[in-house]
Amino acid sequence: MPASKRDQLLATAERLFYEQGFHATGIDRIVAAAGVVRMTLYNHFDSKEALVAAVLKARHERFIASLDAAMAAAPPGQATRSLVDAHGRWLERYSQHGCIMAKAMGEFAEHSAEIHALASTAKHDLLARLEVAVVRDGLDPAGLARRLFLVLEGSNTAVVILGMQTALADTRAMADALLSAARSETP
Repeated sequence: MPASKRDQLLATAERLFYEQGFHATGIDRIVAAAGVVRMTLYNHFDSKEALVAAVLKARHERFIASLDAAMAAAPPGQATRSLVDAHGRWLERYSQHGCIMAKAMGEFAEHSAEIHALASTAKHDLLARLEVAVVRDGLDPAGLARRLFLVLEGSNTAVVILGMQTALADTRAMADALLSAARSETP
């Protein structure tokens, strides 16, 4: 079944925003790449900012769904590691050039409080998922979840510098070390 024009616009805009940047990607480029006319875009989105917000929301929903599915399928005591692995699979598939949310926070910090807040909320959602996973694994969530968050966020940037395989291997090793230390401290 063919994608709706709205879905086509979202997919095209997401790809272009990720590859070229939000401000560098104009509406004309998006509609040309999506194979639609401007009016089609504006029938679905009030503005470019509304399109950006819809792209970030849709991407975040897919990301969180992948984390939640991994945690739900995790064997007992492995929710956190399953979440770390799901994050790595997401990077491999969708984020070879860094995190779109971090890019959005950088580009919109001074230009749109709404877009910046959407991206920031996405980061808080990741931290919240880590806290849930750590508790599910019977570990103390406060410091451990934050440290794991820093490792995962670092991997978003490291893939660009170190390459995907090295960044993911190091991310897994760091997460395993943090989990092992936390397990040894748990009575």
